[in-house]
Amino acid sequence: MPRPSWIVEPERWEAAPVIADLAAIRHYNPQRFEMEQLTAVTCEDPAHHVCVGYKDLARNEFWVRGYALHSPVMPPLLMCEAAAQLANYYAWKHKLYTVQGGFVGLRNVRCRGSAGPGDRLFVLVRLLRIRGTLLTCQFQCAVRKRLVCEGILLGGVFTWMKNQWADVT
Repeated sequence: MPRPSWIVEPERWEAAPVIADLAAIRHYNPQRFEMEQLTAVTCEDPAHHVCVGYKDLARNEFWVRGYALHSPVMPPLLMCEAAAQLANYYAWKHKLYTVQGGFVGLRNVRCRGSAGPGDRLFVLVRLLRIRGTLLTCQFQCAVRKRLVCEGILLGGVFTWMKNQWADVT
């Protein structure tokens, strides 16, 4: 596989210090318990609308018990969810939305590898555009400088979301 064109070069995110821990992420994201797919944020570049975070994958992840005979691997859809949570964290923190947004779609997703317990899944997002209440981001997920998932995600704010999440902060 050819070398990926990274949103942020691995040297910048592999040893970067934590700038937002789980408590800070929870301030912006409504997910809790099994649905929290981020451990920390390590890089934010508002000038280029780029954000990097990670999820430390543990043996007690809810999806691990479903692997009785094989080595457990993180479902790719949860990698996409981690990217959506990172994009939402960034958009909400930088006031790109006036109310909490949500994950509304995916495009051109490619899974190129796996992640499992003991891995640190790095998640990189870059805002491509905002049109009205629709946010479009490129995302990449990596383990040990190896691209494992990539694509385009869509986030949006719709009337039903405004009513449901108006009090989440």
